[in-house]
Amino acid sequence: MELLCAFRTHLFHTRSLPFLHTTSKLPASPGNRFLRRDADVKANGVFSGDPDPRAIDRQKALEAAMNDINSSFGNGSVTRLGSAGGALVETFPSGCLTLDLALGGGLPKGRIVEIFGPESSGKTTLALHAIAEVQKLGGNAMLVDAEHAFDPSYSRALGVDIENLIVCQPDNGEMALEIADRMCRSGAIDLICVDSVSALTPRAEIEGEIGMQQMGLQARLMSQALRKMSGNASKAGCTLIFLNQIRYKIGVFYGNPEVTSGGIALKFFASLRLEIRPTGKIKSPKGDEDIGIRVRVRVQKSKGCILDCAEMMDVVVRKGSWYSYADIRLGQGRDKALQYLRGNPHLGNEIEMSRVQMDFSFSHVSMSSNFFNKLVSKVLNSLNFFNNVLETLTISTERRKINPGHLHHIYIV
Repeated sequence: MELLCAFRTHLFHTRSLPFLHTTSKLPASPGNRFLRRDADVKANGVFSGDPDPRAIDRQKALEAAMNDINSSFGNGSVTRLGSAGGALVETFPSGCLTLDLALGGGLPKGRIVEIFGPESSGKTTLALHAIAEVQKLGGNAMLVDAEHAFDPSYSRALGVDIENLIVCQPDNGEMALEIADRMCRSGAIDLICVDSVSALTPRAEIEGEIGMQQMGLQARLMSQALRKMSGNASKAGCTLIFLNQIRYKIGVFYGNPEVTSGGIALKFFASLRLEIRPTGKIKSPKGDEDIGIRVRVRVQKSKGCILDCAEMMDVVVRKGSWYSYADIRLGQGRDKALQYLRGNPHLGNEIEMSRVQMDFSFSHVSMSSNFFNKLVSKVLNSLNFFNNVLETLTISTERRKINPGHLHHIYIV
């Protein structure tokens, strides 16, 4: 991981990131100080050998404000990320091994997931597989069947425990989303699947006549519901899966005319968007009839990637365009490296475990000695390069030359 260092001659604000400790001195210079790490980040960003009374006062004011907020809005309303366990997002299997590998573990808990695609592409089948996996882990699942097309026999064949599956067939969209929100707030449901967004018909549209213009009713309904349900799902650890259909824009001659129904609010609230499309047919052993379809799932939006996270935490090293893990070369370019990890799931699991352990150690501000020594070595080896370019660096505000004696801090970002 490349170390980006910022030089400052005055006080500067910092982010809440781990900093570096060492007692090694910089190259001899009158103004140089020790390269050191402060586990307790001071509020005003001052790093010096002597304690700053202003930093102590600001820290006391911060603690008093946090205690006041927690007493007013409930314990845990404001907390430090380190004391919250690192805010790691748990996952559960989706029922498809290759999809779990592409997602870095499976579907996220407490998040909103959108699965969209054309007709008969396997959207409901993928959702039923996820329901079956949740039930195998001892969780509770709910299906909001807005299309009124639930098939118990097919669901049982996919492994769904239909005896314990909670099913709702609402009369209108408001009823469907309100029931889903109440079940989510109960804290007893692990997965709620809404099939589908296109079938969430607003009450005003049902009570009106066919042919009446109802502009934006469904989009406003989804936007209002998602604003309420996103926070409740995160607190309860309940995953919301919305199945969506594809519509076509009129008069589009260039670009993709496809658009999902229900407005664009779901695109913003969804932490994961999966596009599923059929790629071929599965024939019977005799080849005289079709018994299934092959589909390709494309991850259109995902807030996380095992390769990117491993590279940022120096678990996977990139030299030029080549990615490598320990003594293993994963491939040239990001796509080749991901393809290699897909073909070697055990290696991907090993990288994921290394990344999680590294993340855990960072959250407790306790890096292992090997990683710490490696990080110190990288910084110290870079000092020669810094000394060579100090004469050419300029301060953006005053546009004057930097004196090596002004080098006070090295900020690891």
